Amino acid sequence: MRIRIVDAFAEQPFSGNPAGVCLLETWPEDAWMQRVAAELNLSETAFAHPRADGDWALRWFTPTVEVDLCGHATLATAHVLHTDGLAREAIRFHTRSGVLTATAGDRITLDFPASPATPSTVTLTAMLGAAPSEVHHVAALRELLAVFDDERTVRTLQPDLAAVSRLEGLRGVVVTARSAEYDFVSRVFLPAAGIPEDPVTGGAHTALAPFWAERLGRDELVGYQASARGGVVRTRVRGDRVDLIGGAITMLDGELLTGK
Repeated sequence: MRIRIVDAFAEQPFSGNPAGVCLLETWPEDAWMQRVAAELNLSETAFAHPRADGDWALRWFTPTVEVDLCGHATLATAHVLHTDGLAREAIRFHTRSGVLTATAGDRITLDFPASPATPSTVTLTAMLGAAPSEVHHVAALRELLAVFDDERTVRTLQPDLAAVSRLEGLRGVVVTARSAEYDFVSRVFLPAAGIPEDPVTGGAHTALAPFWAERLGRDELVGYQASARGGVVRTRVRGDRVDLIGGAITMLDGELLTGK
């Protein structure tokens, strides 16, 4: 089986978020896909196969669990399908989060559902090592959104990941602030999903984009995820939908030789 590793939301090699992409004829056993994802040990590996109607079925696995939504691995899969000439300009993916559309151009545009954030009284100061000015709950993502007053705090946070992993019923925490160079910066900690810090997180931007669009009074924004690798996510809010726009670069193209 052919496996590609694609840097998604990347403007240059070795940036953005690397995702594994495996194209299949049909679904194998879930346990086998989970083992492949664990072997690659990337934040997510995408598995896709063509449907009879011309659309594609798509699933995502972290090294430890299957997830309901993943932006960067969807972008990576769209990049592979267009590179291989297997899909038309607009691709429809059938996923656990419904039908998601990816459109290719100079960059790839993902059409995702927006994830509203509502105020929360959860205290995060001890586990994050700094006091956020606001905390919100993003039910659709099962994550908390912590807002800080300055960019430097977000960039230098060293959270207690063991404490974050114990947040009951939640996958993790997104931290964010206004930015001098971009519209906003963020970081994403998902230790309960086997991802201590995600390099670039498309799903989190389905909450970040509407949150900051309302604060800044603009529907089109540019976010920077300030992980060690870093990545730019361009966003456009359209009512209850969010466009996530980014580049992709194939970094590795290989073949799984055994284990099926």
